Amino acid sequence: MNRRELIALLANATAGWPLTASAQQKAMPVIGYLGSTLAEPAAPVVTAFRQGLSETGYVEAQNVTIEYRWAEGHYDRFPALAADLVSRKVDVIMAGNFPAALAAKSATSTIPVVFVSSDDPVAAGLVASLARPAGNLTGVSFLTVELMPKRLELLSELVPQAGVIALLVNPNSANAERNTRGVQEAARTKGIQLAIIKARAESEIDAAFATLAQLQAAALIVWPDPLFGARLEQLVALAARHAVPAIYFRREFAERGGLMSYASSLTVAYHLVGTYVGKILAGAEAADLPVQQPTIFELVVNLKTAKELGLTIPPAILARANEVIE
Repeated sequence: MNRRELIALLANATAGWPLTASAQQKAMPVIGYLGSTLAEPAAPVVTAFRQGLSETGYVEAQNVTIEYRWAEGHYDRFPALAADLVSRKVDVIMAGNFPAALAAKSATSTIPVVFVSSDDPVAAGLVASLARPAGNLTGVSFLTVELMPKRLELLSELVPQAGVIALLVNPNSANAERNTRGVQEAARTKGIQLAIIKARAESEIDAAFATLAQLQAAALIVWPDPLFGARLEQLVALAARHAVPAIYFRREFAERGGLMSYASSLTVAYHLVGTYVGKILAGAEAADLPVQQPTIFELVVNLKTAKELGLTIPPAILARANEVIE
């Protein structure tokens, strides 16, 4: 081999080094997880999310990394958390509620976002339509507004003498006022006065419960909201202290001592979101994945709590319950 041939051979060999090194050092894809509550109460849905993700071939710490960000029920944290994930150039963002989805949408128009939303994603402008989302967002939409009259019906069936039922809402929640109209109409139809009590922060929840006696409210509906989801233990304890029958928006409330819950299956929703995130990592476009709506609804009744409140659960409610906690 002459000198010219040797130089050419070395040049060809070294030309491939950066490409080989780049391929070897290519990082695992990164998911940005925008959680609405705290890590501990979110454990069941995070597990469901990971299970859905694994079914598409992605396992955390093996071939995918998840960057978790927790808002702890504070809406005002989402823009900064979303911006942080975007600055880290994550491959996809999982937005755990409607405000998180809004923040992610504002933060990026290119990184795919898969959301869990308790609001109407079309009316709120997250997607163009459920069937064809367009843009970079898709996910799962809960039938929150549609389920509220059903919660009112269940509670009035349990406490038929109730002339006043209170509804706990977070006034900072997007479209809170619009979303309460359906419940107010259902209450008027039943001849029940619906008293709206408000809490926009953890510090206001105790005061909201203190007004129940003044309002002569015989029962309470807790509106689906990340703030209230993050304060699950506090809400259940306050309902027990004030001896008020309450219905909640997640089964975990009933499992922790709340009277009743009626809701879409949150674990099913997060499982779906996990499969969507996996499909996007595998090359699917968010715009081509239709927004899903859960079709499984769970009624959970806590008999122990009912006894403590001096209530007898009607047989009709027990017959409809998916789970009865003794």
